[in-house]
Formats: sequence, C-alpha cells, structure tokens
Amino acid sequence: MIKNKKYIIVTGGCGFIGSNFIHLINELEPETKIINIDCLTYAGNIDNLKGINEQNHFFIKENITNTEAILNKLPVKEISAIVHFAAESHVDRSIQSSNNFIISNVVGTHSMLNLAKHLNIKKFLHISTDEVYGSLGYEGAFTEDSPIKPNSPYSASKASSDLLAYSFYKTHKLPVIITRCSNNYGKLQYPEKLIPLTILRAIENKDIPVYGKGDNIRDWIHVKDHCEAILLLLNKGKEGEVYNIGGNKEVKNIDIVKIILNKLNKPDSLIKFVQDRKGHDFRYAIDFSKIKKQLNWSPKANFEDMIDKTIKWYQQHPEWCENILNKDYQDYISKQYRSSI
Repeated sequence: MIKNKKYIIVTGGCGFIGSNFIHLINELEPETKIINIDCLTYAGNIDNLKGINEQNHFFIKENITNTEAILNKLPVKEISAIVHFAAESHVDRSIQSSNNFIISNVVGTHSMLNLAKHLNIKKFLHISTDEVYGSLGYEGAFTEDSPIKPNSPYSASKASSDLLAYSFYKTHKLPVIITRCSNNYGKLQYPEKLIPLTILRAIENKDIPVYGKGDNIRDWIHVKDHCEAILLLLNKGKEGEVYNIGGNKEVKNIDIVKIILNKLNKPDSLIKFVQDRKGHDFRYAIDFSKIKKQLNWSPKANFEDMIDKTIKWYQQHPEWCENILNKDYQDYISKQYRSSI
C-alpha cells in the first residue's frame, strides 16, 4: 500500500475513463494531488473535469512521448505513482490507420515507463484491455493466464505496451501492475463507441450503424466500477501482477442498441446493418475471480439502472454533446458509414 501518497500522475486524465478516475479520487481521497498529463486529442476534453478541486489538480498539456518536456513542467519531482490511461483506443480508427496507435500506445507507454523509472515511483498502473486476449466462442472467459492473441492493430498495440510494462518490472524492478478491463460505459464517453453513439443518434432520429448482424457479444462494466477497482489496486494491488476487471454483464451489440431505443421510445427501424468490421472479435468475457479473491472487489452497478442514468446524462448535457460532436467526429462517422448514413 502506498502510504501518504500526495502526488500521483494520471495520463489521459481528460479522456473518458481517466476523467472519471480523477473525479473518484477527488471524491474519495481529496488529500491526493493529481498531475494530469493529456495532449487533448479529439477524445480528450478539459470540460470533463468540471467540478474538480483545482487546488489538487495540475494540468500539463503535453504528449506522453515527450518525456523531457513533461519533466520540465512537473510541479514537483516526488511522485508516488503513475496511473497510465493515455491511449488511442478505437478499433475502427486503428484499422483505417495504425500509426497513431503505435506512437501513443507503444512509444508513449515506453516513455512513461522511463519517466517512472527516473522518478523512482512506488507504483505504476498500466491500464489495458481485454481485447489483448483476442476473441472467444460462446463458452469460457478470459483469465489472467489466457494467451495474448490480439486481432486488431489497436489490441496489438496494447498487447505490446503490456509486454513493455512487464519487462520494466522484470528488468528494472519497476513496481508495475497491469489491468485488463471489459467494455466501459457511462458519462463523458466520446460518441464513437457503441453506447453513446447509439444514444446521440437515436435522440436525433438518425440511422444507427450496427456491424454485421449485431451478434457480437461484449461484457459491459460501468466506468465507476472500473475506476474503483483501479483505485483499489493503486492502494493494495501486488506489483508484477495482471488483474482482470469485468462487469459480469454479457450482452449482444444488437441487444444493447434495442435496449437504448426502447428506453428512448425510438423505433427499431433506426437500426442500419452495415458491412462487418475487419477481423471483428466475436465475444469477450472476463473472469475477474483473482481481484475478487485477493481484494474482495466485484462490480456494484446494476446495468438497467446505470444505462438509464447514462442515457439521461447525455440528454441533460446538450452543450457537452454539441462541443464534443466536432468536425473530426462528423467527418469520421460519415466516412466510416458512408454507404448507409
């Protein structure tokens, strides 16, 4: 356990999961001071941090690959931990062009590991994904011992960063913990992902693209449950270990879309099936018995309740939605689904 941790670095703290994590720290550990490093790509939004205690939040606008610049901008050099969220994370974009994924996810992680070694930090949490394991059939679930078999440039870049992180633990004794989580949902998620994309297009009565027949299965976890697991691992996780974090809620993509349409009183006729994604993983499922057994963690969120709250959050924050739906997003959607929308 990190005792008296005062300053921690959070990379990608203006993104979806990173900003939710900072809000959680602000709520549960108000004495902890956060140095947030984010270069504000299309998915990073400084407005995600409204309401944060500014006295405990130091923002550095910088690319994580630029270690020297980050070092020069740090308000202090005594850093207890690094929680590394920053990553390019959308599979579709990685299929279109993988360059940014290699730079951000591999080179960027390498830079942050070197920074952690230089600062002699006490814990480095590397936030990864269940997608590094590849795809499942109808049976079974990924464990921490499942082989790594990524099927997209995105998941391959994350698998590479996982291996780099573990190598720094073995070679340099850097206190690394790797987490692999299932699909997140909740407020502040950039609307290229399935749930916010469906919500916002349904609100506007626009066609909702669904790959193939929509039969692909994902395990869904509310972002707060994920963040609470990360905070627990930051305080009590064992270095050198991998921890799976899951939501225990497997749902087909088509059923997710229909659930949202039903809650918004919108017709299923908005669904538009499009050509399936290249190399589309069929099913993800997480066995999180390790973190449950060692640290007594389990997801708390009720999916039905939290999907309701997620929908209402997007309905009640039209200004956030308008700001985030920028030209990049509109161009991306029209290009990705030009044949159907």
